[in-house]
Amino acid sequence: MFGRRMFFTFTYATLFFFVCAALFFMYVYWLGPPPLEENIGATIVDRNGEIIYDDDLDIIPLEEMPDYLIDAFILTEDKHFYHHFGFDLRGIARALIRNIEAKQLKEGASTITQQLARNLYLTHEKTWMRKLKESFYTVRLEMFYPKDTILTMYLNTIYFGHGAYGIGEASELFFGKDVDELSVAEATMLAGIPKGPTYYSPFNDLENATERQQIILDRLLVYSKITEAEYYAAKSEQLQFSEKKEEQGESVGYFIDFVWKEIEETLNMNKEKLLNDNVTIHTTLDKNLQQQLEKALDRETLKNSDIEIGVVSIEPKTGAIRQMVGGKNYEKSPFNRAVQAKRMVGSTFKPILYYAALENGFTATTMLESEPTSFIIEDDVYEPQNYNGYYAYEPITLAQAMALSDNIYAVKTHLFLSPEVVIKTARKFNITADLPNVASLALGSASIPLIEMVQAYAIIANGGKDVHYYAVEKIETEDGKILYEKKPEKNKQIFDEKKSFLLAHLMTGMFDRRLNGYMEVTGSSIIDRLPLHDYAGKSGTTSADSWMIGFSPKLVAGVWLGYDDNRAIKKYEEKALAKQIWADLMYEAHQDETEKLAFIPPKGVVSKVIDVKTGLLATENCETTRTTYFEKGTEPTTFCTLHGPHDEEHQGDEEEKEPFYKTFFDLFPS
Repeated sequence: MFGRRMFFTFTYATLFFFVCAALFFMYVYWLGPPPLEENIGATIVDRNGEIIYDDDLDIIPLEEMPDYLIDAFILTEDKHFYHHFGFDLRGIARALIRNIEAKQLKEGASTITQQLARNLYLTHEKTWMRKLKESFYTVRLEMFYPKDTILTMYLNTIYFGHGAYGIGEASELFFGKDVDELSVAEATMLAGIPKGPTYYSPFNDLENATERQQIILDRLLVYSKITEAEYYAAKSEQLQFSEKKEEQGESVGYFIDFVWKEIEETLNMNKEKLLNDNVTIHTTLDKNLQQQLEKALDRETLKNSDIEIGVVSIEPKTGAIRQMVGGKNYEKSPFNRAVQAKRMVGSTFKPILYYAALENGFTATTMLESEPTSFIIEDDVYEPQNYNGYYAYEPITLAQAMALSDNIYAVKTHLFLSPEVVIKTARKFNITADLPNVASLALGSASIPLIEMVQAYAIIANGGKDVHYYAVEKIETEDGKILYEKKPEKNKQIFDEKKSFLLAHLMTGMFDRRLNGYMEVTGSSIIDRLPLHDYAGKSGTTSADSWMIGFSPKLVAGVWLGYDDNRAIKKYEEKALAKQIWADLMYEAHQDETEKLAFIPPKGVVSKVIDVKTGLLATENCETTRTTYFEKGTEPTTFCTLHGPHDEEHQGDEEEKEPFYKTFFDLFPS
């Protein structure tokens, strides 16, 4: 009885499998052949019409390639290429076991056809959905095109690093000759590069490249693709490489992936159809700024470490993305850390907290005690600390708390407002990531993508008006037909314009040494790099993350650094990099601005000269003063008496009242 049941179960399962397979192949056949002609593709240009990506192909047919070159690639990348239907089943099984063990998609078993599908139609992100799409394209390629055609397109599109796509460009780049002139030694050297251009390019590591070349030569001999004489001649040949050209545009791959993702997921347009239409995609990227960013990232500290980086900048009034880098090396790791990574944001969250404070009666001169404090929360004791254990041991103003990044002030404010109020404010800033309802949220315990944080800061820079980042301006066909064009948006006023300006001015404090107190302002190391214009910002650090986000009236930019495995950042030079790169980025972006770009106070905002230490109106005897802004009616009316006598008739008539928030914090022991 049991055997009979097993028989029927197996029969139905088999039948179900074959029905599903039949439906799958019928669907694939119905889709038809994917575009593969040499005259299809897409050209992607920057905001000024300069090409940043062009996949128009100069096809070199197989007949013009040496046999040993073709054999070298097949034996290296997919030795069963002419005998399978697009998939290496044994390789897939091995990779599947390893991925299941790792509980993530870490390894693939890509055949030549799968690699071609990925190169032509998909991004390089490692997700299960991308692998599924890749499988569809692989079957379609195998179903509708001869093997030789697939191999031809593969050899003409594969990436060799240094901006070279296809065997023709690679032959010219590395050896300065046409493909049909390549020797066996040169051909095998090129065949080894696509596996990992970073590791196997002779320009990057000649020893690694040579070892891999020798392995490929051995395979050619074992499979009788070359003679012993050719083998020994190739092993002894001293290769003469061309002079390495200056690399530019390597990082733009992250932005290109982002563009296609926006087109497919946000604009709901089909990449394959666009390739068929030979479209030109007009984007928001500024190629000149992107190249300047690449120069800013060309630092020994980055090169000599496996620390990673994410950078993105946007225009505050429109949300147009001007620069994007998702890592140090796109070919090594196409994972976009500026967009996809969620990392703990540290003190860069404080501007969101302090906007909520401004909405609830705080001003730039609101005073709270900066000293070691224990907070008793539902029977638990929370004891946050300031950087290096430094405290004022006296009341400080909100302006100074922002500039020095005082954690005690932040937690007190957070608890006074309540976590629910702060989270609600963050949602209005378009923060979609999970936000923990805990006291440490004030210090940035939430993990948020860099691009979301930059977008939030853009709202502040835009006077409280809503901002949404985007990359695609227009898509048009070869004959000029416009398939999509972004329409100008009237940004909704989601925050009060006056309070948004006040927050922006508070954020200028990190670059103002007059706010130095028990420690220097957090931007002191880069102040001299930022002449002329107004800049506002906030840095943030955790044990494993270093952040700097800030803006001028022209540009909002954010930089994140950290290790992918979340290990602690211990070297000082690595901790300091985020600020340095941000400052270089902003400096270069404002080189053409000869007149000062300033934050202009809106109507209903008044300025007062304030004594930095007391937060009261300054007198001629005050040592350190600063012009500070307030909503009209909330400015101080009392003059400072700490620094000597002043004219009593200027003293405010009303007696200073105990602040509403001070009695609240008397509940917490110090």
